Amino acid sequence: MMRIMFVGKIHRATITDADLNYEGSITIDENLMEKANMYENEKVCVWDIDNGNRLETYAIKGKRGSGIICLNGAAARKVGVGDKVIIASFAMMDEKEAKSHKPNVVLVDEKNRITQVKKEENATHKPKMWINE
Repeated sequence: MMRIMFVGKIHRATITDADLNYEGSITIDENLMEKANMYENEKVCVWDIDNGNRLETYAIKGKRGSGIICLNGAAARKVGVGDKVIIASFAMMDEKEAKSHKPNVVLVDEKNRITQVKKEENATHKPKMWINE
């Protein structure tokens, strides 16, 4: 059986630009893509933390070290410059690979500079209401 598994994400990136007239996609600083294990032209999900919009597009490399996160084309209408977003990618894996896979999580500051890169562990998240149980 094949499973669709989380591969990597850039967490709480800041939208630096939105270009309605470009053909489509999201432009991402090449450093961020590499650390999150994302490839150019790969399908990515973009989740806007500020307005709740969710969309799918494909990634293209932006200038290395620039911190650019730019939504292009129609997707530019779904975000605002300055919005915080999560950009995630997924891949199909067989059962064996899926059981041992650890996604890359890239944490960034307000200028999209990397503050931490970690491998996500298979931990169960407990909502705050469970803390005292």
